[in-house]
Amino acid sequence: MSKPVLSAVFALIASSAPALAQDWPARRALTMVVPYAAGGPVDTIGRILASGLSETLGQQVIVENAGGAGGMTGASRAAKAAPDGYVFLLAGTATLAQIPTLYKKPLYDSVTDFAPVALVADSARVLVTRKDLPPNTLAEFIAYAKANQEKMQYGSAGAGSGTHVCAILLDSTMGTRITHVPYRGAGPAMQDLMAGRLDYICEQISTALPLIQGNRVKAVATLSLSRAPGLANLPTAHEQGLADFDCSSWAAFVYPKGTPEAIVRRLAKAASDTVDKASVRARLETVGVTIPAPERRSPEYLAKYIPSEIEKWAGPIKASGVPAD
Repeated sequence: MSKPVLSAVFALIASSAPALAQDWPARRALTMVVPYAAGGPVDTIGRILASGLSETLGQQVIVENAGGAGGMTGASRAAKAAPDGYVFLLAGTATLAQIPTLYKKPLYDSVTDFAPVALVADSARVLVTRKDLPPNTLAEFIAYAKANQEKMQYGSAGAGSGTHVCAILLDSTMGTRITHVPYRGAGPAMQDLMAGRLDYICEQISTALPLIQGNRVKAVATLSLSRAPGLANLPTAHEQGLADFDCSSWAAFVYPKGTPEAIVRRLAKAASDTVDKASVRARLETVGVTIPAPERRSPEYLAKYIPSEIEKWAGPIKASGVPAD
C-alpha cells in the first residue's frame, strides 16, 4: 500500500476516533502481539495478562506470537497496525530500550512509533546452566568460563534479544568470549539447555523458575540488584562479587502511534485493574514477576520511562562492544 493511501486510511481513522473510542472494545477481539516465540518468558507473562484482560474488558484478547530479529519483527508489525485500538504490543526492555542502540537501522522508532499505555511487569533475569556444569556459585562459574571459554556456548531468544544482551554484558564483565547460539525464542533455547546442548542462558525468571524448582537446570545467580520472588535464597550477582551488575527487565503495553487517547487510557486502566486482581497477581508472582506500583502504570509515566531506559542501556551496550547490524 502506498504512503498516500496509508495516510488517507489513517486520516479516516482519526476522523472517526470518537466513534471508535465510544464502542471500544465491543467490535471484535483484541490482539496482543508478543514479539517472541511461544513458551518464552514474554509469552508466559503475555498469556497470563491476556486471560486477565479478557475478563476485565469483557472481550477476548488473543495472543499473536510474531518472533524474529530479536523482537523487531513483532514490534514492527504492531507499530504498522491500524491505530484503532484492536492491536497492541507487549513490549519490553529489549524491544524498546535496547534495540535502538543495538541496531544502526531498527525497523521502528521506540519513542515516536508507539503510543505508551502502561508498564505492567518487572522481572529479574537468572543465570542458569545445564545441570551437569561443574560450577555452583558465580565465582566458580567465572573461573570455569575463563578456563573453558573456547568450548562453551550460551543460548538466547535471538540476536539482540534481552537474553542475548544480558549474556553479552556478563561476558564482557567476566573478561571472556563465549560463543553465542541464537534461537527463535527462549523456549527452544531452554529446551537445548535442559538437553545439555548449551552451557548456560541468562533467562528471565518467569521461564527459568519452574525449571529451577523442577531441578531441570541449575541456578547460579540472580542478575538484578535485588533477590527475586520465588528465589529468595539465590544471591544476586552483585552479592557474589559483580558490583552493580543488573540485567533486570520490564514489560509494557504500547499501541501504534495515532491510537485515540480515550482508548489508550481505557486500556491503561484495564491493564492496571487486571494486575491488581488477586488471581492475576498470584499467577504472575508464581513465575517471579513483580507488579509495578500504581503510579508507574500510567501512559505519562511510560512515555518518560522508555527514553530513560534507552539512555540507561546505551552506555553498557556500546561499552560491551556488541556489534550493530
